[in-house]
Amino acid sequence: MHIDDFVVTVATTDHIKYSQEIVDEMAESAKQRGTGIAKRTPSYVAQKIEEGKGIIALYKGVEWAGFCYIETWGGKEYVANSGLIVSPKFRKVGLAKKIKEKAFELSRTKYPNAKLFGLTTGLAVMKINSELGYVPVTYSELTDDESFWKGCESCVNFPILMSKERKNCLCTAMIFDPAKQKGGDKAPMEDFKKKSKLYERFMRLKEFIMLRGKFIKAALFA
Repeated sequence: MHIDDFVVTVATTDHIKYSQEIVDEMAESAKQRGTGIAKRTPSYVAQKIEEGKGIIALYKGVEWAGFCYIETWGGKEYVANSGLIVSPKFRKVGLAKKIKEKAFELSRTKYPNAKLFGLTTGLAVMKINSELGYVPVTYSELTDDESFWKGCESCVNFPILMSKERKNCLCTAMIFDPAKQKGGDKAPMEDFKKKSKLYERFMRLKEFIMLRGKFIKAALFA
């Protein structure tokens, strides 16, 4: 199996049939990692596809392999690439990166002046984001759109988010700001490489925090 065996494209209504499979895998993946995500429904995924905001990966053009979608917040000033998932049997071939790259391309095409951001507990996603030019930021730099934060209510870590007054949680916040791309889209990536040792330390610390997540939640309700 090779990355060239996959078709990664903007999803169409023909792909809505995969909605249930997509949300089931999202939930199962989060359960296995022991981390939380905002729950999605098949109808929500179908809506994103109908709006032309979904990215789908198909193995040999016929079998569902991965998915991601984009959403706008704060009057389209912010765009999030969310719900990234790859079917277990198609992992470790670089598919997640291809899907993220396509979602990034779609976001930049539809909303060229918007800030792209994401919240994730996945170390692999953090690395991909960094390669695309995202940088870690504090939650205060994210959208203040209440609709976005309401989506966190279904996450198992929501009590932690609220206990921190929405200033921090187990997820890492990352942003790509086109206004700061003075040296071109590759400038942030080069800066990231220069600071790779610092980033590696950050990632190890983040992983440690996530592993302690269950103990933190237990303490909150003790």
